[in-house]
Amino acid sequence: MAENIFPIYDRMLSREERERQLGQRGMMVWFTGLSGSGKSTVALGVERELAARGILCRILDGDNIRAGINSNLGFSEEDRRENIRRIAEVGKLFVDTGIVTLACFVSPTEEIRRMARGIIGKEDFFEVFVSTPLEECERRDVKGLYARARRGEVKNFTGISAPFEAPANPSICIDTSQLELEESVKRVVKLIQDNQPNK
Repeated sequence: MAENIFPIYDRMLSREERERQLGQRGMMVWFTGLSGSGKSTVALGVERELAARGILCRILDGDNIRAGINSNLGFSEEDRRENIRRIAEVGKLFVDTGIVTLACFVSPTEEIRRMARGIIGKEDFFEVFVSTPLEECERRDVKGLYARARRGEVKNFTGISAPFEAPANPSICIDTSQLELEESVKRVVKLIQDNQPNK
């Protein structure tokens, strides 16, 4: 019950102290785009590049999270919202610890991404729209989900039976059908580097 909860935030190390210890600024880089657009592939490349530069980073990936902390959620509108809410709350913990956090989630609506931004804090939230067209995502069909959705075996599948709202003002936009992986990674790393102290 709420009356029995006594947070100890005021006695914990401050975010500033943690960031000073790490020598970096915590931030959330939120990758949004259709399934198969290249979100996780780009994030993996960014993680390796940041590690090479001495920047501590953590990837929060949709499939990994749904296999663990959100394994009880489906794909209804309500469950999608709860999926993103939980991930934003977890992500905020990483950001407040001074970690550069890469979140890879379809997060298909402006409303759901606005909620995530509100939880994390707009000054720490950088949106990367992986704008790879549906046709290319479907051609790749990495997980076989588009074919199943076309057959009606997967309900509420974004891009087929559920809508995707493109971000109105992303920090950067990447189309992996037009850009080589190396260039996509380079652009995201620059976004992060530009918002890091003395890196």
